[in-house]
Amino acid sequence: MAQAAKRVGILTAGGDSPGLNAAIRGFGKAAIGRYGMELIGFRDGIRGLAENRFIELDKRSLSGILTIGGTILGTSRDKVQRMLLDGEVRDAIPTIVDNYRSNNLDALVMLGGGGTAKNAMRLVDAGLNVITLPKTIDNDIAMTDTSFGFATAMEIATEAIDRLHSTAHSHHRIILTEVMGHRAGWLTLGAGIAGGADVILLPEIPFSVESIAETVKQRMAGGSTFSVIAVAEGARDIIDTADLQAAELLSRNAKTIEAKKAAAQHLANVTDGQREHTFKLARQLEEATGLESRVTILGYVQRGGTPCATDRLLASRLGSAAAELVASDTYGVMVAARGEGTEPVALSEVAGKVKYVPSDHEWVETARSMGVGLGE
Repeated sequence: MAQAAKRVGILTAGGDSPGLNAAIRGFGKAAIGRYGMELIGFRDGIRGLAENRFIELDKRSLSGILTIGGTILGTSRDKVQRMLLDGEVRDAIPTIVDNYRSNNLDALVMLGGGGTAKNAMRLVDAGLNVITLPKTIDNDIAMTDTSFGFATAMEIATEAIDRLHSTAHSHHRIILTEVMGHRAGWLTLGAGIAGGADVILLPEIPFSVESIAETVKQRMAGGSTFSVIAVAEGARDIIDTADLQAAELLSRNAKTIEAKKAAAQHLANVTDGQREHTFKLARQLEEATGLESRVTILGYVQRGGTPCATDRLLASRLGSAAAELVASDTYGVMVAARGEGTEPVALSEVAGKVKYVPSDHEWVETARSMGVGLGE
């Protein structure tokens, strides 16, 4: 008696990223074409899974999506354990489990970053067969060499820094380019080196305004009348970093409901006060160096558009590997990029963890050896 074809659900969660459609296609073509599986795609991430909104995916629906940015399925940032459903905020896991079973699913494939890994872990604990694929432009997912979306975003940020050089040079200015990356500075570091930034500021290395100003002054003394600075969103000076760490510690240690509310409000106030840190830094450098300073915030342009060849290839590889794992009944894992291959890694080793830039990483040492200022 022939074994029934497996039926698999797939969704994209968190922020959009170049390569999501390539990953959907990579998984779908392998799952349908090689293993004869049935595939459905849930609309708008976790929310569509909870609301049971999906479409059937076949070879025709997968055709032509390789080069398209964003995600054909839509996405959201919902949390499975706390979601607004039917007018109330509640735990959506029981509803998701019911939908999984009512759709006769054998597995669920979730494409996303750190938040998605935590959602997936909770669904695994609820008894579902889940596999994740690492997606984020920040490259901060633990236990994988890289994530799809990162290479494209780095190319976009590098091109922006390239273009800003001419304006900085022509007007004898300091131009600060704010690059995405709240927690980890991979994107800023890679684009900063590739784009020839004179100073690179990362969340992992608190900076001193005086140190940056000294780098700019040294360039001026050497005949350079401009400087280009790549700034990660999460980069903070030494003082702001200390304030933020203290507020976060207070929030973690709060015991009573009243203390938790007060700590959360304090943390929000500190964060809000630091929100325009790049503009504040520009003003400080203008005063310290005498050069006009301007800020360019790249924002969502880094996440949009056609994925580069590197991300298309990576997403296709990871998607195809995920289909093989479903076929072999290997669940509760993330498909990690490992060298030129892939490796299943237990979600318990991924969820809740962040891959930060080590202070002695080769890229950091490369920047230092070339005389790039890191604000240290």
